[in-house]
Amino acid sequence: MTLAEVPVILMLIGIAAYVVLAGADFGAPFWSLTARGERGKEIRTATHQAMAPVWEANHVWLIFVLVVCWTVYPEVFASIFSTLWIPLLLACLGIIMRAVGYMVSGVEDRPWVWVLATVSSFVTPFALGTVVGATVAGEVPAGNAAGDLFTSWLNPTSIMIGILAITLCAYLAAVYLAGDARRTGRQGLSEAFRTRGLVAGAVTGLVGVVGIAVLNEDAGRVYDGLTSGAGLVAVLISAAAGLLTMASLAARRFNIARFSAAAAVAAVIAGWGLAQEPEMLPGLTIESAAASDNVIIGLLVSVAIGLLILIPSLLLLYGLVLGGRFDPGGESTGAGEKTPAFGLKPPRVAIVVLTLIVAAVGWTLTFVSDSGPGLYLGVAMVLITLFGGGVMLAFSLISTDQ
Repeated sequence: MTLAEVPVILMLIGIAAYVVLAGADFGAPFWSLTARGERGKEIRTATHQAMAPVWEANHVWLIFVLVVCWTVYPEVFASIFSTLWIPLLLACLGIIMRAVGYMVSGVEDRPWVWVLATVSSFVTPFALGTVVGATVAGEVPAGNAAGDLFTSWLNPTSIMIGILAITLCAYLAAVYLAGDARRTGRQGLSEAFRTRGLVAGAVTGLVGVVGIAVLNEDAGRVYDGLTSGAGLVAVLISAAAGLLTMASLAARRFNIARFSAAAAVAAVIAGWGLAQEPEMLPGLTIESAAASDNVIIGLLVSVAIGLLILIPSLLLLYGLVLGGRFDPGGESTGAGEKTPAFGLKPPRVAIVVLTLIVAAVGWTLTFVSDSGPGLYLGVAMVLITLFGGGVMLAFSLISTDQ
């Protein structure tokens, strides 16, 4: 792995985090709109309350991906945004519509509010999925607005991935909401979301199988990458995680289902990256598109510092959410499956001291090495220790709060 490839890995991690976290936010209104009767009102209330603490924070990952892309791969960023500005604009409008629908639904339980929120649940995942599909199918040539304005994102691969994104969001939302309802002791609601999760999972799996066939016809290079080598391993891991999720839902093991569903998504995205490399766009490799080493190192250091703030904040937020601190009344009702805030304990003093030593060595190597392995090793050590320090800080904050 070269230095130019590290930002690509960060982008894939950011995309996975956005799909896993924000995807459930986009999928939740679909279940609100399709619910009827007294159960429907309960479902709408549950989806609103479950997303309340986190819906806005999830979009940080989309911003993260965009910043890394335009900083390190400016030609790729310019090519994608100039050719695919229509679906990207639709995605932005969908995010705005989702925010408006969410805020209004807190005070108005009317059909037009849920229609507005649900339309965004279709528009944004579909539009972002078509953008991914356009890059997979090789429909975005390098250069300013070099691709076709419409066929670049309205092609079989783009449409298929857009549909897959919609079904995946609905699936993730049902899985997460089933676990949340069980945690708060609402058994009937948990069963309702469990049934929806099983149906959505089956539909998503079917769309995925059809998608493989579409890739074979429309994006042969990526298809070959997904059916051989490391790409195939990622696909098999995703399939296994998906089956585990379905089995866990059937057995009402919602904690396991939540994490296995996220793992399935992450494996698919990793497989995409493995299948498409070394090209980012047709004729434009990662190495040729990347900025200079100095820019990349500067970005990585900035990302590490940002993660020192972001990761503890998000861990604290999700720890409080899963611990029931934002439930009505301030705590979990306790009748269902317990989901403690990750069951974390403060880090031991020896681990903290070791982290500080590694950080000191890393900073020393970074400043005394002009180039070569010493510089890369130093940067890696600094990134690892900053990330590890942030995680340990979050663990301490959550443990103290408990």
